[in-house]
Amino acid sequence: MNRIIPSDVLRGVLWADAASCTAMGLLLSVLATPLARWFGLPAAMLLQASVFLLGFALLVACLAWRRSSPRLLVWAVILGNAVWALDSLLLLVSGWVAPTLLGGLFVAAQALVVAVLAELEYAGLRRSAPLAA
Repeated sequence: MNRIIPSDVLRGVLWADAASCTAMGLLLSVLATPLARWFGLPAAMLLQASVFLLGFALLVACLAWRRSSPRLLVWAVILGNAVWALDSLLLLVSGWVAPTLLGGLFVAAQALVVAVLAELEYAGLRRSAPLAA
């Protein structure tokens, strides 16, 4: 399997990604009902997102912790973040939900943060060295 030694940049961004996913997952799980009212988003959707985020955070933290990682798994995290950011913006224009102004700003802001994380992870991956066989 094609493995890498994560660069310091990649490792740092993975830690930031794991921390932000953990924080957002906990926030959404604990405050789903009031956030649903304030954001105009379904509480069930917020709870489902929280479960996904907490699981994703665990995967990303494991990658950040390891001395070497499968390149393909790092790519999966980068692409997962890119898809999350794009899907978040598509949700706003899909008509599936009717967010409040605050909800729309929240979804757009978190999409921007996730897109930046994906870009920084890509930059960190490019700086990572292949693991010698």
